[in-house]
Amino acid sequence: MLPTTSRTPSPSPASTSTSASASASAPAHAPGETAESWRDLPAAQQPEWPDPDALRQVVTGLAKAPGLVLAQECDRLKRRLGAVARGEAFLLQGGDCAETLSGVSGEAIEAKLRTLLQMAVVLTHAASVPVVKVGRVAGQYGKPRSRPTETRDGVTLPVYRGDAVNSPEFTPEARRADPGRLRRVYEASAATLNLVRAFAAGGAADLEQAHTWNRGFIDDSPAGRRYTALSDEVSRALRFMAACGVRPHELRAVEFFASHEGLLLEYEAALTRADSRTGLPYATSGHLLWIGERTRALDGAHVEFFSRIRNPVAVKLGPDATADEALAYAERLNPLGEEGRLTFVVRMGADRVRERLPALVEKVTANSVPVAWVCDPMHGNTFEAASGHKTRRFEDIMDEVQGFFDVHAALGTHAGGIHVELTGDDVTECVGGGGNVREADLHRRYETACDPRLNHTQSLELAFLTAQMLRRRKGREQAARS
Repeated sequence: MLPTTSRTPSPSPASTSTSASASASAPAHAPGETAESWRDLPAAQQPEWPDPDALRQVVTGLAKAPGLVLAQECDRLKRRLGAVARGEAFLLQGGDCAETLSGVSGEAIEAKLRTLLQMAVVLTHAASVPVVKVGRVAGQYGKPRSRPTETRDGVTLPVYRGDAVNSPEFTPEARRADPGRLRRVYEASAATLNLVRAFAAGGAADLEQAHTWNRGFIDDSPAGRRYTALSDEVSRALRFMAACGVRPHELRAVEFFASHEGLLLEYEAALTRADSRTGLPYATSGHLLWIGERTRALDGAHVEFFSRIRNPVAVKLGPDATADEALAYAERLNPLGEEGRLTFVVRMGADRVRERLPALVEKVTANSVPVAWVCDPMHGNTFEAASGHKTRRFEDIMDEVQGFFDVHAALGTHAGGIHVELTGDDVTECVGGGGNVREADLHRRYETACDPRLNHTQSLELAFLTAQMLRRRKGREQAARS
């Protein structure tokens, strides 16, 4: 689980094996070196900060602030992702498209965590393998955009780039890039992590409470009723274990990690710290950072920055990504072939995943590259409804997940996880699913700051359908061993 404070104490000495492993897998950078070489390269999707002095002041303050996560936690997640790459665990990664400063409340964060924990229970029960739980939380405040400006009624202003940069209101003042927001994002992320830690370690995540996680949600849906039946089954199993005198500590708390897109390099560099055990640099803004589809240029600043930090990292690969590019990312970001270091999150679209993904998986596998393959079924399936709302069809999302599993089943490789944009609220942003949200319903609760998210009921339904795919995968593996 996460530590109980957002401030980073002096790390306790790691075990000899952990320190040796970290040193052996590190690139040849000097101890304590932080990732500043990115400044010499083109950096895509960075805001045009109008006041360089104000930016410098904020960044200097962040560089002196405590890190948000510990290097040891990042190493632990790396080990968990190594198990995902080997097919011994499954990754569940989810949360808001874009966090908002106004959305940092105990109720909203708890609803999101309960949704992810419900999904994890469903997936664990189906596959009988550990589910690695990673939230898009405590840092997902910046958003890449397709255009730098937006025009309304003949007025052109800078585009909204997430609460880390500016505000969504269409006024010159709101759209002005404000470096002071970086400090507010840091403080909001610390508050979020404190809430996550309290939830994960304080008993609310105890599996004996699984039957209560549906309270406050719409549980009269088919997915809700299925979850209630499943949680009753889990409760019976736990009572049996208790009667036998077995009650593992691991069932009382949950291991939960935080992730976000490492988009705003000034922020990430300011929060990079040298680990006292090894002198190696870690981005302490989150446990797992990823490079987005719009910033993955091999000769760009993001790949360079990511090559210098020791966190587990991921790269989003869209339908135009090539197998040679995938190998190049592995060479740049994981030159020593460390298990759990690199994850490829593929976002092809339901209509292209079966055609485009096999070449990537085949070549990466043929070159013995250790990588966890994860499916993002959201970004490749976005369209604009007649009402003007950006949305996604639940059926397309599930079709891409199915295609992802089909490709890996055909190649004998591991479908390692899913990465989805979701919320614990009853929003109407994606159409379809058991809740039968229609395009005509989108206006009712369209609350996202950027892209459409699955609501609680749709998220739970996705978990049950993915669980069926995992169960079939498990059956094939058992048949192959027999």
